[in-house]
Amino acid sequence: MALSLAACAPSVAPSFAPSAAATPSGSPTVAPLVTPSPTATPGATPTPGPTLAAKIAGLVIVGFRGATLAQAAWVATAVRYGGVGGVILFDRDQLTGELRNVRSPRQVTTLVHDLRVAAGDRQIIVSVDQEGGVVTRLSPAHGFPAVASEAKIGRGTVATARTWGAGIATTLASVGINLNFAPVVDLDVNPGSPAIGALNRSFSAQPGVVVEMATAEIEAHHARGIRTTLKHFPGIGSSTTNTDFGVADVTKTWTRTELEPFRALIAAGTADLVMAGHVVNGQLDAKHPASLSKAVVTDLLRGELGWDGLAVTDDLQAAAITHAFGRDEAILLALEAGNDLLLLANQQAYDPGVVARVVDVVSSAVASGRLPEARIDEAWGRVQRLFAG
Repeated sequence: MALSLAACAPSVAPSFAPSAAATPSGSPTVAPLVTPSPTATPGATPTPGPTLAAKIAGLVIVGFRGATLAQAAWVATAVRYGGVGGVILFDRDQLTGELRNVRSPRQVTTLVHDLRVAAGDRQIIVSVDQEGGVVTRLSPAHGFPAVASEAKIGRGTVATARTWGAGIATTLASVGINLNFAPVVDLDVNPGSPAIGALNRSFSAQPGVVVEMATAEIEAHHARGIRTTLKHFPGIGSSTTNTDFGVADVTKTWTRTELEPFRALIAAGTADLVMAGHVVNGQLDAKHPASLSKAVVTDLLRGELGWDGLAVTDDLQAAAITHAFGRDEAILLALEAGNDLLLLANQQAYDPGVVARVVDVVSSAVASGRLPEARIDEAWGRVQRLFAG
């Protein structure tokens, strides 16, 4: 994600949450979106496939407050009964400034373990932004190894980049995280960019260097079972605005050279996920930011660059998006654009009911005919192929 943080007051609990009068076993008082799979027996009737609601929930990656699952009952419910696709962990809460999900390696390991136990036999995504430098959620302050910024890594050798990548991936694997929202493959075309250059988040201004360094880091992640994300498509390195706090416009500064790292890494079969950035690029789409643009995600990323894997949004609760489109409309635009995973970090707006809201909004759009159910099936299928295998 772009340098994401964020939050606001809690709203209504998810519709699939247990009531206050839930039984001691913790079973919900309403029909769950997913249920534990019974042990198969010879000749038994096959277990029905997931419902539309469960598939929609499976496209959501959500953020939450709490260092233990007991402190985040709504997330436990969303994982156990709601079918949510995954979670994203943060060290700090943007709204309160307090610690969020990270205290120590042992604590994070326990939290992730408990999330997976809650999911039962269903694989879930546990993600984090662990780029290095200023975007390091698992930091030395909490007992994790230090990680150099991409700018520093980019000034070194490919072997050094591989070593740093191995260190990052080893840390993530040790606590059970299976998705890193990294590396940044934006070009450092504007060293003063408050989104990229000024924060040392880019390997280099040279596409070849970015590709070499990113490849080394990604391969190190793959060797340890960690998926990675190329961001922020189609390039926000020329931005003069942090895309979390304003609608950055790179129409006059972006060049097609910024596509080259994405193009090369996709062509090499290195990529796992691609994240589209919250940036307006009038050369591609004058009305929508890249993250919500069919011209960018479907026509450019999937069409011209040939990407048939997972596309994930940047945080759909980012002020740049909610102020311009509203959260519900942004959710639908993101899916219509061709994105598969919807990231709702619960940082710039904190809403424990957000997963249920996504399910309601998307289900209604399918029922009305605005959004084909085949689009949900396509997205859900991509998630399953990458993470459920």
